[in-house]
Amino acid sequence: MEIERSPLARPFPQLPAIAGVTMRVTRARYKEWANEPERCDLTFAELTEGTTVAGVFTKSACASSEVELGREQVKAGRARALIVNAGNSNAFTGYRGREAVDAIQTQVSAALGCTADDVFVSSTGVIGVPLPIDKARAGITAALTAHPCTWEDAANAIGTTDTFAKGAAGSAMIGNTRVELAGIIKGSGMIAPDMATMLGYVFTDTDVAPTFLQEALNRANAATFSCITVDGDTSTSDTVLVFATGKAANARIENWDSPGADAFAAALADVCRNLAQLVVCDGEGAQKFITIRVSGAASDDSARRIGLTIANSPLVKTAIAGEDANWGRVVMAVGKAGEPADRDKLSIAFGGVWAARNGLPVEDYDEAPVSAHLKGEEIDVAVDLGLGEGRATVWTCDLTHGYIAINADYRS
Repeated sequence: MEIERSPLARPFPQLPAIAGVTMRVTRARYKEWANEPERCDLTFAELTEGTTVAGVFTKSACASSEVELGREQVKAGRARALIVNAGNSNAFTGYRGREAVDAIQTQVSAALGCTADDVFVSSTGVIGVPLPIDKARAGITAALTAHPCTWEDAANAIGTTDTFAKGAAGSAMIGNTRVELAGIIKGSGMIAPDMATMLGYVFTDTDVAPTFLQEALNRANAATFSCITVDGDTSTSDTVLVFATGKAANARIENWDSPGADAFAAALADVCRNLAQLVVCDGEGAQKFITIRVSGAASDDSARRIGLTIANSPLVKTAIAGEDANWGRVVMAVGKAGEPADRDKLSIAFGGVWAARNGLPVEDYDEAPVSAHLKGEEIDVAVDLGLGEGRATVWTCDLTHGYIAINADYRS
């Protein structure tokens, strides 16, 4: 099935070269790619010695072997390589899935002269089909001698149902040293992360201790990747990894008291936010990018859960797809979220126009500007609970016939 490019697609940005990172792609031919028989589907990132790493992973109880191993690997805080396989998630494949990952780690570690635990592996695609070890080995052999590729090449190679390559850049000043960040991500459907999202990778030349890198990623993740949803489904393979090569030679960031720690954390959060929003822009069948801002909740966590409940509601998403200013569906979603709410204090707005205030329709409410707003590609929904100081922002997309068409034909 040929998938049309998302109308919300963004051009691939100019990403900086990251000292200590070499990207390569090749064709492992894990699947027959419709209309792209020669597309690359194996990505190899070679990382300099001394690279530190942090990661967040899916909380799915049916996670892949790649995720299970990754959760343990990040504890050591070091990395020398990343392999990403596209077209086959290698999830729900038992011991054969683990053998495939072991084979990849062994081959790459032997070539680089490092331990197998320093080689991270991710896979994405159809669930339940063991990753072909022979294809993986042949692909890695080719990747080891391939010419370095661009960030956009790598972003395309890690995709599956993605309709455009996704990347984001950032920078920060650590004392007098400028550090750079570059990130790529894939994701389009099966998006409702309970930790991170899809497959996302951020590379930086910053010299940063792995413990702080993990803390900064956890903080960034909570406000970005864990605040997006396309369809309410959490993948078995969701992974976000951050690799720091230390080649910028800045004063090492050890903790939050280190000079430049806040600046680096802010830059990382910005890159993560941009990547997360790009995934929503490529939501399967998406026609509208939706921002849901929740305020006045009992706590920030409560606000986030309410926001995600609204964002995951098929009734809300289809109403927006149909450009219907049906704020009653938002009321429904707030009420079912299982969080503190008071009907008589609830207020709802679309595009900055309040349709309901303090539990009642606004008396002089004019739906015309709201209808005009809903005809656009970027939709803003505001919900004020009137209970406390808790607030959160969640991003999602509408639900259209395109989502059904893509997923009904996914394995064909």
